[in-house]
Amino acid sequence: MLFYIIKGGPVMIPIILCSILGLAIIIEKFWVLHKTKTDVGRFTSEVIALVKTKKFDAAAQLCSRNSAYPVAVTLKAGIEKHGLPAHEIEKVLERVGNTQIKGLEKYIGGLISIIGIEPLLGFLGTITGLIKAFMAWEKAGSNITVSALASGIYEAMITTAAGLIVAVPYYLVCNFIISRIKYMSYELSDSSMQLVEALSDIKAVK
Repeated sequence: MLFYIIKGGPVMIPIILCSILGLAIIIEKFWVLHKTKTDVGRFTSEVIALVKTKKFDAAAQLCSRNSAYPVAVTLKAGIEKHGLPAHEIEKVLERVGNTQIKGLEKYIGGLISIIGIEPLLGFLGTITGLIKAFMAWEKAGSNITVSALASGIYEAMITTAAGLIVAVPYYLVCNFIISRIKYMSYELSDSSMQLVEALSDIKAVK
């Protein structure tokens, strides 16, 4: 591996640094998604059941005990405002829910940038490698040999391969992470609407 890194030339340095940064972001995202993973449907049903029996304090306490979950934080905010009109509660839930989703999306933009930059760095290495090869050719003239061109060609090919090797799997992983966050956003929205409907039913009975 060290052989290929050295042969890849100076462009390999930013390629490697970006790959390390991207890997750190991916690990962080998987850790966050794992930490916030829960059965949203079951949890929401438990909270709604307490709300329907007007046990607002118990429902809020249940959410507090599960504060690592975005759905718990969001529903708690709505429960604490249960005395407000339905449209006001919806605004509270939407604001808190958006904040939770933004927290999950943190650093995603950086990962997307790295995925886009890696192939470009690889292409840059291709250009610098070819320049090095042609300069060697110009210097050697009619005495040019394959070994004289090899250094530049190595750099051109290795950097291109390195950029793509990093970008392709990172692209797939990034899409998976984004899809998970999007699904969690849908679940959060559905849970919020269930809470609003339950609170509206309580007020209608009055």
